[in-house]
Amino acid sequence: MNARAPFPGRINAPERLAPLDRAARHIDTHLFKALTLQQKLGAGLSTLGELGDVHYGVTDKEEVWRDGKVVLYRFKGPRAPTAKVPILICYALVNRPYMVDLQDDRSLVKNLLALGEDVYLIDWGYTDRADRFLTLEDYIERFVGGAVDHLRAAHRLDAINLLGICQGGAFSLSYAALHPDKVKNLITMVTPVDFHTDDNMLSNWTRGLDIDLFVDTLGNVPADLMNLCYLTLKPWRLFVQKYVGMVDILDDRKAMEDFLRMEQWIFDSPDQAGEAFRQFIKQYYQGNGFVNGGIEIGGRAVDLGFVDMPVLNIYAEQDHLVPPSASKPLGGLIGSEDYSEVSFRGGHIGIYVSGRAQKEVPGAIHDWLARRAK
Repeated sequence: MNARAPFPGRINAPERLAPLDRAARHIDTHLFKALTLQQKLGAGLSTLGELGDVHYGVTDKEEVWRDGKVVLYRFKGPRAPTAKVPILICYALVNRPYMVDLQDDRSLVKNLLALGEDVYLIDWGYTDRADRFLTLEDYIERFVGGAVDHLRAAHRLDAINLLGICQGGAFSLSYAALHPDKVKNLITMVTPVDFHTDDNMLSNWTRGLDIDLFVDTLGNVPADLMNLCYLTLKPWRLFVQKYVGMVDILDDRKAMEDFLRMEQWIFDSPDQAGEAFRQFIKQYYQGNGFVNGGIEIGGRAVDLGFVDMPVLNIYAEQDHLVPPSASKPLGGLIGSEDYSEVSFRGGHIGIYVSGRAQKEVPGAIHDWLARRAK
């Protein structure tokens, strides 16, 4: 006997239950998420209770030179370096330089040492009110220059290799332009050169800043204020998203250690010496001095045309602080005929600490230097 067709207008039982099934599944999904969150939070209490102090700077180092608060360190690897010319790393002033040696599996320094390089680093220390009137001449000629001269004397060399990072790259470019005879090879990483590109939000903010009023009012620039400015460049990602995402790793001790180590680095920032900050904003950011001219250090003009040594420029493709468009003009401004670029698929911080960076960046630096070692 043939089954009768449903009575017109009547809803079959499965069709009546379908919305209820969907609602039940929806409730089950949310209950599962709520239970998972509860478990993560419970595990987090245990994880955070077990974590002690978060350590950074894993590679052994020794102080070899000092000028006031500024210290020059030499890193010590498991074996003696094979490179004949040392590398001096010049980091930015706005953060602590241990980003290049953050932890055992995320260390530019450790990887360079493993390749046979002889690595030194300038540690700027923490500024206080006594440093209010330090100028760019102090930082570039006295501190960078003092470290360079110490290494030249210690290694009995006319010139050394200089690696500048971010603002430290701008310092290194300026020093190399003023003293090209003392720099054998120059490497710049995520370094701003053209400060007036349209996609550089940080630069656009600073162009309208009354820097004289700012520094005259504050003296030294507080680190907390600087950090707030950087965080507001990506407010959703840096104020909300990363802390919501942290819940997913609360039960993973290693991941939490990594997260807290990064947080410590981000907020462990020195204040900025007022006068040097004023000069840097005026001459580099507002005046775009590398492109337009107008940078003076100790009464001497900085002209990138005098940068005639080999230059390797490494930039990050997703860098929101120093976009590629701000770094890449370097090749057309320097006097060197030996200019190379390396692009890294990552951001301003990922270029030091990501897994890809550990594989790509130290090797690129070492290989480039090795080809120019003769």
